[in-house]
Amino acid sequence: MLISQLCKESDFDAEWFDTGSSLLYQTFQAYIRHYIEVNLHHLNAEALLPILYHRKFWEFCYIYQALSERGLLIPGSRGLGFGVGKEPLVSLFASRGCAIEATDLDLDSAQKAGWANSDQHAAGIDCLNEYGLCDPAAFSRLVAYENVDMNQIPDRYANQFDFTWSSCAFEHCGSIELGKKFLIDQMECLRSGGIAVHTTEYNLSSNEDTMEQGALVLFRKKDIEDMAQTLRDLGHEIEIDLESGTELKNTCVDLPPYTFKPHLRLQLLNWVSTSIGLIIKKTGA
Repeated sequence: MLISQLCKESDFDAEWFDTGSSLLYQTFQAYIRHYIEVNLHHLNAEALLPILYHRKFWEFCYIYQALSERGLLIPGSRGLGFGVGKEPLVSLFASRGCAIEATDLDLDSAQKAGWANSDQHAAGIDCLNEYGLCDPAAFSRLVAYENVDMNQIPDRYANQFDFTWSSCAFEHCGSIELGKKFLIDQMECLRSGGIAVHTTEYNLSSNEDTMEQGALVLFRKKDIEDMAQTLRDLGHEIEIDLESGTELKNTCVDLPPYTFKPHLRLQLLNWVSTSIGLIIKKTGA
């Protein structure tokens, strides 16, 4: 099964990627077209499409596969999504019969952070099935929405969910330390044996200098290893492979203003970043 790992070109040709990509490919094209039209006016979305080698597409497929192969995307399973924005995973999981609690910042906080203006914020439940991945009647029955600050997870979520997830969200908690705290705290939401799958930013350039505070942070190798050890000390299970890959597209770095072909590595200020996926099993008290 998948373990915690970095986004790499070879994943796009891997057997595990096939199912998730076949389910999400057309939806991702619509998702990225809309994102380009709203946020990247220097680009012609129609000229760029189709886009395949994109780390966000990898994140969606990675999260789907990690949960699916562990038998969690089944009727009766209960999932909690953090910072869901307008991603397609909420409706995809509901289409599998899962009961989903989708969460995002309240509108005022999202506007202050700039998320509402970039159209990456879920203002409510109505926008979470816009790609039609789930039957509307089933979606209405299975999906609930609540405003939640990831730095203040409600106590009532404790031990309520079979799985939790987020897609590049906890790097926006305000600092490296707050991101670490979120990853530890959200484990309390899981029932024993539950699975957490989260993706975030990984600093490929340095294990020392990084963006440590602010609206966006970049986690270093030592930050990931520290989080993993803390999780293990608490009795949880996590296995990590930090091999970055040597294929050609792994050597390409997308520079601002981004062109998105390929977009597995990108320049963020002084650093090159990619996505890392983390898979954690709750086994301890």
